[in-house]
Amino acid sequence: MLRNMTAMAALAAAAASMPPGAGAHEAHAEKAAGTGKEARSVLQRLPLPDAPGKHGVLLTVTYAPGQASDPHRHPGSVFAYVLEGEVVSQLADGKPVTYWQGDSWYETPLVAHAVSRNASATRPARLLVYMMLGEGDPPVLPLDK
Repeated sequence: MLRNMTAMAALAAAAASMPPGAGAHEAHAEKAAGTGKEARSVLQRLPLPDAPGKHGVLLTVTYAPGQASDPHRHPGSVFAYVLEGEVVSQLADGKPVTYWQGDSWYETPLVAHAVSRNASATRPARLLVYMMLGEGDPPVLPLDK
């Protein structure tokens, strides 16, 4: 477990030091214009040769102070690491959990992500997220799908 935490910390440090999209295979930024939604920047999306039909997606999610995501789910496994600030996350019927800079968590495929928001009204928050997705799968699905 310590080796995994060390690897995740090294990956987070590398991602934090990269300008948006640096070295990305399919780098692009997604932001809901005028809606106040979080910004997602895909750093890499690559096929996984040891998992046919699957892609590894590495991205950052940035929340401005007070921002939140709409309730959603992800079609594949998700590993999230807090690069900056604090984030409140609530999965399925669980209790909301506040994750601080340096904390991480895992989400199983298609679990309802009822709450995902910046815990601060004054400071931004940023996540490093790794997902395993099927070819052509979007990173986020509305909760009703």
